[in-house]
Amino acid sequence: MDEKMSVPMMDEAFMREALAEAQIAFEMGEVPIGAVLVWDGRIVARAHNTRELEKNALGHAECSAIAQACGVLGGWRLHRAVLYVTLEPCPMCAGAIVNARIPRVVWGADDARAGAFGSVMQMNDYPLNHKPELVRGVLAEECGALMTSFFERLREKRSSGIRRLKKSDFMK
Repeated sequence: MDEKMSVPMMDEAFMREALAEAQIAFEMGEVPIGAVLVWDGRIVARAHNTRELEKNALGHAECSAIAQACGVLGGWRLHRAVLYVTLEPCPMCAGAIVNARIPRVVWGADDARAGAFGSVMQMNDYPLNHKPELVRGVLAEECGALMTSFFERLREKRSSGIRRLKKSDFMK
C-alpha cells in the first residue's frame, strides 16, 4: 500500500480485500467471512471460511490466514502483522491471534453471538502474554450486509425444503 495513505484509509483498503474473500465464501455457500494478513504494508495471506467445504471446524478465515502467513514468512511469530477480518473473531480465532503475537486486529462487523474481542467476551481481559490492539467497525455496514444476505438466503432455501445448499444457490 501507498506509504502516504492514512491509517484509516489503509484499514478500509485492506478491509475491502477481506470483503472480496468473504464474497468468495458466500459464492461457495460458506458463511461469508474473509481475512487478509498484512506484513509491512503488503498482503502475505488471504483466506475465507472453508468449514463446510473441508468438513473441518478449524476452517475459519482467520486461522487459515494465520497458517498461510506462517508458511509464507517462515515462522509462527507474526509480530509485525495486521489481521483484517470481516467479522469479529471468535474465541478460537482470538486464541490463534494471541498465540501468533499479532499486534493489531481490525474487523468490520461485531459478532453478538461469538465475538471474543468485546461482543461476548473480551480476550484482552485475560492475563495472557499478548494483547493485540483492536480496531472495530471498519466497513461494518458492508461486512454486516453480506452476512445478513447470506443468512436470509439460507433461511429462504431451508423454508422451501432445500436442505443442502449448492454454490449456485449463492451466485448472483
